[in-house]
Amino acid sequence: MDQKERMLAGLPYKAWMDGLLEEREACRAKIYAFNLLPPENRRTTIPAHIREIFGKTGENVWVEPPFQCDYGWNIEVGDNFYANYNLVILDVCKVTLGDNVFIAPNVALYAAGHPVHPESRNSGYEYGAPITVGSNVWIGGNTVILPGVTVGDNVVIGAGSVVTRDIPANSVAAGNPCRVLRTITEADRHFYFKDKPFDVTDY
Repeated sequence: MDQKERMLAGLPYKAWMDGLLEEREACRAKIYAFNLLPPENRRTTIPAHIREIFGKTGENVWVEPPFQCDYGWNIEVGDNFYANYNLVILDVCKVTLGDNVFIAPNVALYAAGHPVHPESRNSGYEYGAPITVGSNVWIGGNTVILPGVTVGDNVVIGAGSVVTRDIPANSVAAGNPCRVLRTITEADRHFYFKDKPFDVTDY
């Protein structure tokens, strides 16, 4: 297979130079089986499938199909991980998510990138820069997190954000490019949405 054939087949430079093609194909087979799980079997089988795909998982892990990733073994998640439909993780290097991470639909974590210069990019070269997401993080729908980004603990990322740089802990951040809007404070404990107070007393 020459360079053009490799590129048309969707194989990044790294895969065919480092002998990772077989591992990508093995991951695709696992994901294919996962995404075709019948609804009546999902409650009992999804956690086991995710543990087989991901490199490391905590307790109470759930991913709604469909889901896509490159290798799987570069992905590590903590306890109480939940991802809604259409999560995409390009895990050419480590992607780490902490405990109590909630991911809304259509979120993408891209640890992979390509050179800016066209001739370099046309070579098919692909690089990776790790993504780290802390604990107690909520990532809103249609968010994209780019290579090398770290999201701190207790962060909320607003829907439709493109996260191009690190987000500090205890922040609400949103936008394209994503920026910090405010700090989360103790006063936020009493409201479930904007200025609407809880009608329960356990918070």
